[in-house]
Amino acid sequence: MRKIIYWVHTSVDGFIDGPNGEFDWPTMGPGLSAYSESLDQRVDTLLFGRPVWEMMVAFWPDAESMTDDPHVTAFAPFWRATPKIVFSRTFEGDAWTSRVISDNLRDEVLALKAEPGADLLLTGGASLAAALTDHGLIDEYHVAVHPVVLGGGRRLFAEPKQRLNLRTVTSTLVDGVIPVTHYEPSA
Repeated sequence: MRKIIYWVHTSVDGFIDGPNGEFDWPTMGPGLSAYSESLDQRVDTLLFGRPVWEMMVAFWPDAESMTDDPHVTAFAPFWRATPKIVFSRTFEGDAWTSRVISDNLRDEVLALKAEPGADLLLTGGASLAAALTDHGLIDEYHVAVHPVVLGGGRRLFAEPKQRLNLRTVTSTLVDGVIPVTHYEPSA
C-alpha cells in the first residue's frame, strides 16, 4: 500500500504561516533542499488542500522566470511533471490539476493509497493534514522547524480531535539551523 508523506515547514511557536498568511520566512538552504528532493524521489503524486494549491499554482508553473534559486530550478520541473490532486469541496480544477477530491475523504484516500504506484506527498497546509490525521491516513510526518517565532497564524496541528502519539524515526539538523524530524504514528 502506498504511504502518505506529510512534508511541512513550521515556526518554533508552531505556525505554518504568519498572522496575515505570510509564508516568506522559511529559508531553503542546500541541506533542506536536498531533504525535500529525497522525499520527491519517493513519490509519484502530489497532494494539496485548496489554500496551498492556490499558492503553488501561482508560482511553480513559471517559477524559473521569477528566480534562479537552485531549489526552485530543481523542483519546478518535478512539480510540473508530477500528477497533482487537490482536495476541495468548491474547486473544480484547472489546467495543472490532475484530479479533485471533494467528497468521501476517507474512502477516496484509502482507494488512492491502494492504487499501484509510489508514495504520495502532501505538502504544507493545515486543514487537509488535520482531516487526514483524524482519519489515521498519514503514514509519515516530516516537520522542518525554522528558527523564527511568528506569534500567530495557522497552527501546525489545529484542534486535533484526538491525541496522536508519534514516534521519532530520525531527526537531523540541516543547514546548521533547521531541525527536520521524521515521525510516524505509534501503535
